[in-house]
Formats: sequence, C-alpha cells, structure tokens
Amino acid sequence: MSYECFEVSVDKEVAHLRMSRPERRNAMTAAFWKELPQIVRALEARVLVLSSTGPHFCAGLDVSMFSSGGLTTESVKAREQFRAKLEELQASLSSLAEARFPVIAAVQGGCIGGAVDMVTACCLRYATREAFFVIQEINLGMMADVGTFNRMPKQLPEAVVRELGYTGDRLTAERAERLGFVNGLFDTHEQLVAGALEVARRIASKAPVAVAATKQMISYTRDHPVAESFAYLNALQPAIFDIEEIKRALQSRKRA
Repeated sequence: MSYECFEVSVDKEVAHLRMSRPERRNAMTAAFWKELPQIVRALEARVLVLSSTGPHFCAGLDVSMFSSGGLTTESVKAREQFRAKLEELQASLSSLAEARFPVIAAVQGGCIGGAVDMVTACCLRYATREAFFVIQEINLGMMADVGTFNRMPKQLPEAVVRELGYTGDRLTAERAERLGFVNGLFDTHEQLVAGALEVARRIASKAPVAVAATKQMISYTRDHPVAESFAYLNALQPAIFDIEEIKRALQSRKRA
C-alpha cells in the first residue's frame, strides 16, 4: 500500500517507517496525521524504527494546517472544532506510545515543533551528532499542545523543559544525550539508521509478549505510584509468564 507521507517496510518482524517528503522537510500535513496511526495500528511487527529522509528529520506542523479553517477559535463552535482537531492530532501521535511494540526514533538534522511531540511518544531516541530539537511553538506565539509538555517533563529535568519551552532555543543532540533524552549518537544519517535498526533487531530477537509487557509495565510505572505499579505488575505477570518461552531463551543463550 502506498502513502503520501511515508514509506513502510518490514524485514524479519522489524518495521521501518520513513517520512518521505524531504522537499518539504517532512512537514506534517493533514495526510500525515491520518496516515501515521493507520500505519502503526495495522503493523504486524515486534519493533518499529521511525526515520526520515533528507537533511532534516521533520519541520513540524505544515503551515497549510493553519489556513485550512480548522484551527480557529473565533466562536463557540470554532472552539469546539478546534478541540476536536487537537484531540485528533494528539491521538495520531499517541498511536506510537500506545503501540504494543517498542518504537525507536532515528533523528537527523532538525526535529522541530510537532516533531518533538512525536519523538517524545517513542520509546528510544537516537540521533546524528548535528541533530537538534526545538519546541518551536513558543517562537510562533503559541504553546506546544500535541504531547511535548505531557511527556517531555518525564524524560528530561523539569528545569530543562522549562528553558526549552520558554525560549524556543535548540537542544543539541549532544546535550540531549548527556541528559538522557537521546540514547546514542552517530556521525552520519546512514550510520544512524543502521544503528537504530540493529537495536531494533536485538529487541525483536526477544520474546515478543515479554517485550510488549515490559513496555506496558514501564509506561504504567511512570504514571502511577510504586504501590499501584506493584499491584499492576502482579496482575500482568501471571498473564504473560510462559515457562516454555523461558526454556527457549535459555537454550538460545547456551547455543550462543
């Protein structure tokens, strides 16, 4: 199946989703927001790598969205429509966080505005050394509203998020790695994608039910007190525990 904004491939249960409009710096058009959740929810894979084409990862929300008539607040009805559109955009990116499989972002060049919202919904982030992240919305007279301020304060120190959110300054990839927002750095775009796919293959080699449960457990623990997370774990583990899968894993380790 062909898409306007993406290219999709699956190799040995590792899915690779590439943004494919480098001439527009992979800006997030109306088609982008519709295609992303459709693709993610239909994937039969154990891991997803999200990458891009061209010199920049993604320039954020396409400016045409502002003139489409769906993002005004001039009346009660317009505000209702604005909220519905906002929830639609949020749900589009949340498809990455809600996917049963881990999602790895591979970022080169600029990751700007809505693209920051998007990578905060991913499990892991790798980047080229020259990459940067910008909460661009403040530079346009608005507040980021599709996930950045909902997820990033749990991924970076609060003071850093405030600095970036108030100033609209760039967070360099090297600083992002030091702060734990980025998992690793690569010298070139090609090395970045290859490295992210290698991590994905290592994850895909593990028991898929255990990986999915691990993602679910970590996300739950992030958002709940410790006591509640233990109660959740004690309900989840008996549902996914598989002694045969453990035996297979042990046999595989012996062969290695």
